[in-house]
Amino acid sequence: MYRILGHDAQTMPRKIGDENPLFHPNVKLAPPAPPPTSRPMTENRFQRVLIVGASGGIGRALVSHYRESGAEVSSLSRREDGFDLTVPATVEAHLAAQTGPFDLVVVATGALEIDGKGPEKSLSHVNADALARQFAINAIGPALILRHVPRLMDRQGAGVCAVLSARVGSIGDNRAGGWYGYRAAKAAVNQIVRTGAIELARSHKGAALIALHPGTVRTKFTENYLGRHPAVAPEEAAANIARVLAGISPAQTGQFFDWKGEPVPW
Repeated sequence: MYRILGHDAQTMPRKIGDENPLFHPNVKLAPPAPPPTSRPMTENRFQRVLIVGASGGIGRALVSHYRESGAEVSSLSRREDGFDLTVPATVEAHLAAQTGPFDLVVVATGALEIDGKGPEKSLSHVNADALARQFAINAIGPALILRHVPRLMDRQGAGVCAVLSARVGSIGDNRAGGWYGYRAAKAAVNQIVRTGAIELARSHKGAALIALHPGTVRTKFTENYLGRHPAVAPEEAAANIARVLAGISPAQTGQFFDWKGEPVPW
């Protein structure tokens, strides 16, 4: 068994940065755009919303937030729907049953502690099975979900897809070390988002696919990892995320933002 934390424990300092895509000579992502919070934001731009990972602290709060805003919200979770992102056939069946188009898709899955094992503090703690589980839940699972995003989003619309990542997955911002498996898996999902955004831009000109660091969220699952970092309740985290997503434009596709809407280095 693994404990789904959503993305309730994210604790790293900020630094702004970006990289140039090296993928297709005729399809390039735009250079970094101004932070999304620099523009007027209207959360009700999202009328149809899909939240994947809805039983975690952040996912559940996002479902409530968007329903209260008047959106039609669909959700998938391990607890309520038997959605297990470590079983490809289960992911395929649940996502295939969803009917788009959605204006917003949020992938709020993830885990920090898996099978009772917390983050590694040193290289001597690295374990092959634990690493494989981290990648299965925090990188491969989201990739399998993203396979369905082109079908679930309107080719002509201005939709947004956000994958909740973590600042600890930033290579450029890693100054503390430790947390080998979680860091590496989050770095991997960041690359999947970046590459997927390049592909999505070819067919969905008005869409944006981004990675998002939600900040440190206070839940019973994160008590051992909060340390000296300030934390917020899931409801506040959901409101922060919604404000950022409301300001995302196609010019920002393929980028990595934090809960304030500021860029995070890859």
